Amino acid sequence: MRNGAEIVTEQRSITALVVSLIGGTLLLACLVTFPHLSHAYTDADAVQGKQLFEKRCTGCHSLDQNKEGPRLRGVYGRSVGKVSGFDYSVALRSSQLIWDDASLERWLSNPDSFIADNDMAFHVSKPDERAAIIRYLKTLSVN
Repeated sequence: MRNGAEIVTEQRSITALVVSLIGGTLLLACLVTFPHLSHAYTDADAVQGKQLFEKRCTGCHSLDQNKEGPRLRGVYGRSVGKVSGFDYSVALRSSQLIWDDASLERWLSNPDSFIADNDMAFHVSKPDERAAIIRYLKTLSVN
């Protein structure tokens, strides 16, 4: 016959096992559903993102001044198409989106498939580079 303490210990062990299995299953489901996020967002580095931003984005964008594209300091967490003093396309002005990991990923991957009829012709084809740029922009967020 087992005593009460042994039963409680066994129940706690079973509960811990079930919780671990559920957590592992959820993690696996996320990695299968969003495979581009499994490597890119965990390994992305803001220093690399800054270098990529300076190399790939500063032809049209600045952090603090509107150029051909809007200023990007604080873009993470900001409403799409809402920087004062910048003349956005109708598509971006009428968007109800917020710039976050998912929206920036889709935007940088293929702006036209994300928000049709926008004025940005540039995209970043490599998922790890997009992730690094997003990580960098996130560090500049005011939120």
